[in-house]
Amino acid sequence: MNRSARADSVYITPSAHYTGYVWYRHRLAEPAFATGFGRFAHGVLAPVAWVARVGFGLDVEHFLLQRHLLIDARLTEAVEQGGVRQVVEIACGLSPRGRRFRVRYPDLHYVEADLPPMAARKRLLLHGEGWLDSRHQVRSVDILAERGPHSLEALFAGLDPQYPVVVITEGLVNYFERPLIEDFWTRLATQLAEFPRATYLTELYPDLREHPHYRQLRWAVEFIGRLTRGSYPLHYRSHEEIREAFGRCGFHRTRVLDPSRESPGLGLRPSKVPTLVRVIEASVGAGLR
Repeated sequence: MNRSARADSVYITPSAHYTGYVWYRHRLAEPAFATGFGRFAHGVLAPVAWVARVGFGLDVEHFLLQRHLLIDARLTEAVEQGGVRQVVEIACGLSPRGRRFRVRYPDLHYVEADLPPMAARKRLLLHGEGWLDSRHQVRSVDILAERGPHSLEALFAGLDPQYPVVVITEGLVNYFERPLIEDFWTRLATQLAEFPRATYLTELYPDLREHPHYRQLRWAVEFIGRLTRGSYPLHYRSHEEIREAFGRCGFHRTRVLDPSRESPGLGLRPSKVPTLVRVIEASVGAGLR
């Protein structure tokens, strides 16, 4: 893996602080998840978010909530109807999902994982609140590592291969060019094939140029890239391209979900502007039912 490709992995952390504060603002996270940097970043970006909302009808926080709550809904179904008892959230950042689901389902084995510096910070946060135990853990992982202690293989070694698993990544995919992220998906599918049923939940921003506010959304996406000091490429021109890509990477079944159509069921008001984000549910084996 070349040095520039590996350096891409450090760009995710600033946005993790921002989204962590957004979850707290919307009562999805406890105060411990709201960092000073996250509060500062949210304040600095508030005027930009206001212009986007008033001028273009683009509510950035609403889009974030759409993806977050839809992933939550699919995970809830996996636990309550699919018998899932182990979850791995990669690139967990300051996501409060692990805490929320462990409170709701005490028997759930929830593993949060991120790059070593972010994992150390998350571990300290959860440990300081007394939330870590044998069923709620934080591990270090580098999705670009093909072997070694931070590889996917090492991460999944601690799970029970006799039971179904759900893997989640949120706020990760579009920080990487397609070859890198598809390589990750291929290695992930290989690991998931060891389980009787496995489902991967993620979000991505496709390059849907027919979107009525495509230019404005592109501007917003490029702004996010500058904010996090990296590029933010859009992937795939259609839902069919997305399904084909996951199929090539080793997933047997892929659903592309539009959060705009799910907003009422998520407890959100309908969006004035169709969202560009899509939630992907890709399975190896039987997957979610």
